[in-house]
Amino acid sequence: MAWLHITATFRCLCGRDRSAVGHRRVHALITDHHDHRATCPLHTAQEGSAAA
Repeated sequence: MAWLHITATFRCLCGRDRSAVGHRRVHALITDHHDHRATCPLHTAQEGSAAA
């Protein structure tokens, strides 16, 4: 019998550090990562300076 162990880690330079284990929690982490990219002060500041 074989088992698949799913894990994911998300780290941002702003200090946000999250990890998840299991199918549902990894999917929730993916959503959290996507949402964070839209609100992270470091990410939005980089986009703004690149656009200027």
